[in-house]
Formats: sequence, C-alpha cells, structure tokens
Amino acid sequence: MAVKESREVIIEASPKEILDVVADVEAMPEWSSIHQSAEVLERGADGRPRRAKMKVKTSGVTEEVVLAYNWRDDGVAWTQESGKASRRQEGGYTLTPQGDKTRTKFDLEVDPLVPLPGFVIKRAIKGAMELNTDGLRKRVLEVKKGK
Repeated sequence: MAVKESREVIIEASPKEILDVVADVEAMPEWSSIHQSAEVLERGADGRPRRAKMKVKTSGVTEEVVLAYNWRDDGVAWTQESGKASRRQEGGYTLTPQGDKTRTKFDLEVDPLVPLPGFVIKRAIKGAMELNTDGLRKRVLEVKKGK
C-alpha cells in the first residue's frame, strides 16, 4: 500500500542554504534520528550527491536504500534505485523564497514491501514528515549559526 504525504514549513534561510544542508547527506544521521548511516556513492560536477546509500530504521523496520537525486535551483527530488523494505520511494523538496525566508514543501511517497498495520505506517510517515520539515529547519538554523 503506497503512502503519499506532503508537509510545508517556513525556514529562515535562503534556498541555497537549505539545499546545502540537504546535500550534506553524510551528516543526516546527526540530525535525523531514523538515519543510521548515509553515504554518497556518486557526486555530480557541482559536488552534490547524484546517488546515495542510506540505512534507515523506523517502526521496527530497517531499510537499506539507494536513492538517485535530481537537483534544481528551487529544490531537489529523489527516486529509489534499490531497497530492501520498499518497492518504491519518491521524495523531494520544493523551495519558494519569501523575503529572507523560504517556504519549504516536502513530498514523500513510499510503497513498503513489509506488511505493516495501517496505524504503524501512518506513525512512521508522520515521523518522517516531521524530521524532514521541522528537523530540517532546526538543522539549517544550527548550520547558519555555526553550530
């Protein structure tokens, strides 16, 4: 059963500052409690990840996934190349500048392979949505302040 969600947050930073944090894939385990590890497999000419491997644990399920990234000036999108616990994952950020802030929309669609009760899937998705909006905002502000 595929699950699709969207969530928005306002971040007091420029789109570039936000994308720089998202592109720092190896640092994800520092600010995302579900990420156990993250490794860039391939970088583009701009230095940003093109492919990355991550190990994520949520709701008792550990997922090892390889994601392919497509970077734009107004955001980033990714698609799953391989995974152990999901058939498909697509996600990304769309960034809209608003003065010195940025409206940050996070979209995620996941089709898990592991049969889980609906309430468990909803709880896992809710946690992922919070981490990728509120958690991202917190991390961006920490990086801006020089942590």
